[in-house]
Amino acid sequence: MSVTTIEFDDVTDDRYGGKAAGLAQLRRLGLAVPVGFVVVDISGPGAIEAAAERFVRMAAAGAAPVAVRSSAVGEDGADQSFAGQYDTVLGVDSVDAFTAAVRTCAASVHSRRASSYSGQGSATMHVVVQQMVDARAAGVVFTADPTTGRRDLMVIDAVTGLGEALVDGTASPDHIVLDSRGVPAVHEVGEVPVLSPEEIADIRSAALRAAEHWGRPLDLEWAIDRSGKLWWLQARPITTLPGDLNEMDSPLAGADHVYTRCNIGEMMPGAFCPLTASVSGYAIDYAMQMTQVVARAQPGYEKPWLQVGYFYGHMFLNLTEGTALSSGLLGNSLEQFSMSICGRVVDELQAKPPKPFARKLVNTVRLTTHALSAGPAIRRLGDRIAEFRIPASDDPRLIMRQLESGVEQYCDITLTHVRSSSRAAVAANILESVLIRQAAENGRSEDEGRAEAARLMAGASEVESALMLEELDSVVRIVAADAAAAEEFLANEPDRAVGTLQAADSLGGRALRRFLGRHGHRGYRELCMRDPSWAEDPGGLGAMMQVMLRSALDPAGRGAVHTRIEAPRSGVVGFLARLARGGARGREETKSKMALMAHALKLGYRRLGEVLAASGRLPDADLVFFFDRGELHRVVGGEDIAGLVQCARKRREALAFQELLEFDDVSVGRPEPLVVVPLQGITGDQISGRPAGRGTVEGVVRVAKSIVDARDVQRGEILVAPVTDVGWTPYFTVIAALVTDIGSSVSHGAVVAREYGLPCVVNTLVATRVLRTGDRVRVDGDRGLVTRVDEPRTAN
Repeated sequence: MSVTTIEFDDVTDDRYGGKAAGLAQLRRLGLAVPVGFVVVDISGPGAIEAAAERFVRMAAAGAAPVAVRSSAVGEDGADQSFAGQYDTVLGVDSVDAFTAAVRTCAASVHSRRASSYSGQGSATMHVVVQQMVDARAAGVVFTADPTTGRRDLMVIDAVTGLGEALVDGTASPDHIVLDSRGVPAVHEVGEVPVLSPEEIADIRSAALRAAEHWGRPLDLEWAIDRSGKLWWLQARPITTLPGDLNEMDSPLAGADHVYTRCNIGEMMPGAFCPLTASVSGYAIDYAMQMTQVVARAQPGYEKPWLQVGYFYGHMFLNLTEGTALSSGLLGNSLEQFSMSICGRVVDELQAKPPKPFARKLVNTVRLTTHALSAGPAIRRLGDRIAEFRIPASDDPRLIMRQLESGVEQYCDITLTHVRSSSRAAVAANILESVLIRQAAENGRSEDEGRAEAARLMAGASEVESALMLEELDSVVRIVAADAAAAEEFLANEPDRAVGTLQAADSLGGRALRRFLGRHGHRGYRELCMRDPSWAEDPGGLGAMMQVMLRSALDPAGRGAVHTRIEAPRSGVVGFLARLARGGARGREETKSKMALMAHALKLGYRRLGEVLAASGRLPDADLVFFFDRGELHRVVGGEDIAGLVQCARKRREALAFQELLEFDDVSVGRPEPLVVVPLQGITGDQISGRPAGRGTVEGVVRVAKSIVDARDVQRGEILVAPVTDVGWTPYFTVIAALVTDIGSSVSHGAVVAREYGLPCVVNTLVATRVLRTGDRVRVDGDRGLVTRVDEPRTAN
C-alpha cells in the first residue's frame, strides 16, 4: 500500500517538495514549527480521502483550523521559489472545507501561471497541512538582502496579524534592515512598531542558525502568537541572489587599518571585474609600495594588497600604510597627507612614530630626487609601450606568457606615473599650505587661501586632458559648421553617427580620425580590462559628441570658457605655482601613457578570452575578465575548471550589484557598504565641500551617477557626480559647474574644470544623494558651497 501522508519528522529530503523539506529541517534545528503533516502526491488514488481522515484526527486534538499549502516538486528549491504560483488556503476548519482546499492546491499545479513560470509541464503536487498560528504579528526574514545582494544585511518585514496581508500587498509592513552586528541600519515602522527589540533579536538569532545550517542565505516565514511565542512557517533558499559580493576581497592588511575611496576612486571609479583588480589594482599597489621603498618607509616590496585594497569589487587606498611615508619626511605630516588624499584631516588615522631628523632629511632627499628625476623615465614610456606586442596567437599558453610580461611592464609604467604624480601633489600641497598661512596672517579664511591656490594652479599649458578635450571640441565644431552634416549626426544613433563620420572623406571625418589616432585609447574607466575605450565604443563617444553638438548649435548657450589665468606672482608662490602647473601637465601625460598600456593589455586579454571560448574552455569570451591572473593560469593549463567557470559566472552577476554600492570616504578595518536610506525631509539647503574651481554660478542640477546618466545633460546644467575621470571630460564643454562626492584640488575633474573656467566643488561626500535632477542651486567654487536656491523643477 502506497504512503499517502507523512509526518514532518519523517521527511529526510526534498522528494516531497521544498516546503516540506524546509519545515523538517527547521524542526531538526529545534525551532518551533506548527504541527502538521504532508499529503503525498494528491493526484494519487485515495490520497485526498486519507488526508481527510488525518485532518479529522488533527482537528480532534485541537490543532484546527489549518493552512493547506502546496509543496510541489521543485517548489522552494535552490533554483526557483515558485512564490505565489501555486495556491494556499488558510483557516480551514471542516472536512468539506479541507477537501475543497486540497483540490484547489491540486488544480493549481496545472495553472497557466505555474507552467509559464517554470517553463515546464506540471510537477508532482504534494501538500503541507499545518495548524494555523493565532498570529499577533507575522512576516518574513531574509538572511541576505535580495535587493542589493548583500550577505552582510538581514531584512525583516513584519505586519500585524496574519502574514497573508504581507504576501498579497494589502498591508504596509514595518521594514527593518539589520547590519552584520544586528543593529538596525533601516527602521521604517509605523506609530506603533509591530516588533519589540527583543522579538527582532529572536528572529535574527534563529534565522542565522537556519542559514548556517543550510549553508546559504534563506527566505523564512515566521509568526508570533498571542502569547508571544515565535513560530517558523517556511524556509527556502533565496533564489535571486548573485554571487557573493565580497568573494574576491583582498586580504585585510590590518584590522585597524584605515582605507579610503578618495583619490583612487577618481582613477578607478565604480566596481571592477576581478581581472582588473589583478592587473591594474596590482600595478597601482606595486608602484605605491616601491615609492615607500624609495623613501625607506618599508624595506622592500612585500606582497600584493598592502597599499591598495579590493573590497566588494571596489578599489581602496590603505591610508595607514601611507602614513609611514609622512612620518619619515621633512615638512610633511599626517594632516597634510590625509588632506592631499581625502581633502580633509582624517581623525581616524593614527600617525606612525616620527623618524629622527637625520633620517627624515635623507628620506626627503631620496624621494624628492626620485620624483623630480622622473623626466627620462617619462620620455622612455612611448618606446616601452611599443615594445609590447598585442597577442594575436591561437595558443592560450603563449598568449598568457605575453600578457604576464606585459603586466610587468605595466607595473613599471605605473611607477613612473606615480613618480610624476608625486611632483604634482607635493607642489600643490605646499602651495596651498603657503597661501592658507598667508590668508590667516591677513585675517582671511582658510577657504580663501585654498581658492587662491586653485586659481594659481589653473592655466597650465599643454595639459593632455585639456588638449584632448580641445581636439574633440574642434571635431564637434567642424561638424556644427556644416548644417547637413550636423543634422545627419544628430539624427543617427550615436554609434552609427560616429561610424559614418569616421568613414567620411570630409574635414570632420579627418578630424575625428586624428582624434581617435591620438586619444582613442582613452575613455571612461580606462584602466578597466573589460570596459571599452573610445575607439571601441562608438556609441559612448557618439552620445557625448551629440550632447556637445547640440550645445554648439545653441546660440543662447554659454559655450566652453577655456580660460588662461595670468602668470603667477614672482617669488616663492610664483615658483610653487609654476611647479604645480608643470606637475599637473606631467601627471596627465603619464596617465595617458598608463591608459595606453592598459588598453594594449585589455586587447590581449580579450584575445585570450576569444581563444578560450573557441576551444570550449570558456562558454563565452567575456567570462575571461571574471578570473584573477592566478586562476587564468588554471583555465589555460587544461585542468578541470567546471566549478571555477561557475564561480566566474556568479561573479559576473555580482558586478552589477557591486556597482550600486556606496561607501563612506573613510573606513576603519574592512570597508563595509553604506545602507543607503532614501533622504527625506532634509533640513538646510547647503552642502559644503572643497573649493576646486573658482567662480559662482546658478543653474539646474543634473545628477549623473554613471557616465550613461550624463548623456542627458543639457547645456548650462550643473553636473553632480560621484567622481569624474577622463571619460567625463567632453561634458565639461557643456556644463556650467561641477560638483562631486569625492575628490581634491588636484583630482582630474578639478584640474580640467579649472582649465575650462568652471566653478567646481569636490569632496561634498553626499551631493549625489542630497540633490536631485531638476533642483536649482548656486555653486560657489570660491568657498566650496552648494546651495539650493528654490524649489526643484521638472527635469527635461
